[in-house]
Amino acid sequence: MYKILKKRMLTSNICEMVLEAPRIAKAALPGQFLIVRADEKGERIPLTISDYDAAAGTVTIVTQKIGASTTVIVDANEGDSFLDVVGPLGNASDLVEMSPEELAAQKVIFIAGGVGTAPVYLQAKWLHERGVAVDVIIGARNKDLFIYTEEMRSVCDNLFLCTDDGSYGFHGVGTAQLEALVAEGRQYTRVVAIGPMIMMKFATLTAKKLGLPIVVSLNTLMVDGTGMCGACRVSVGGQTKFACVDGPEFDGYLVDFDEAMRRQGQYKEEESKWLQK
Repeated sequence: MYKILKKRMLTSNICEMVLEAPRIAKAALPGQFLIVRADEKGERIPLTISDYDAAAGTVTIVTQKIGASTTVIVDANEGDSFLDVVGPLGNASDLVEMSPEELAAQKVIFIAGGVGTAPVYLQAKWLHERGVAVDVIIGARNKDLFIYTEEMRSVCDNLFLCTDDGSYGFHGVGTAQLEALVAEGRQYTRVVAIGPMIMMKFATLTAKKLGLPIVVSLNTLMVDGTGMCGACRVSVGGQTKFACVDGPEFDGYLVDFDEAMRRQGQYKEEESKWLQK
């Protein structure tokens, strides 16, 4: 059993939880994920690690209430426990494999959207602790949907907030903000985009236009997290890959986003029926 030590609602349907998981906390790295099963009847829900503290023996997850199982997770309270938490799974960000000299040469800009902001925070924090220059763009439909803004300010050099409706910060999407920053003369060595699939697709198109390498995370495709179910099968560079075992991060230029978006919608009808009960 994995005890919920802390819980806070970041928005009306997005929840942050700190879990007691000492063995996972000691092994976790930025970019990896966990599988959470709330109870004996619960589905296996893949959730990207948002933070970890090896000394305290804790890991942090951020969950958006979307369907049946995520609703059960979000509705749990401090002091409750989840039946299973498995991890860390997947491959860590390739940034953690770089030498100190390679990291020192990096100037990374992240584009985050929705719950993708939480795993961006962990990667930005990891880089900040090693003295690597980091800028972060967070995009949302309106100012009430931002999460982790104060946490992000503490781990990046510059934070740029964008809203589709212009209610706060830059009026426009994150990709437009990236283009504006490059037009101002800011230089970056890579883009990392984590968020909705459509956002990552257009972030990739924008990065290509600007001549910047880009890494994207396909964690939203995952179901069982072991490669057995095939739900996260995606074409990367013309080859079949599984987001959970080969990723979740990939070179954005190589991802077939249209195929990935079709696959992402395969369970929407079932989830919709459950929510209507």
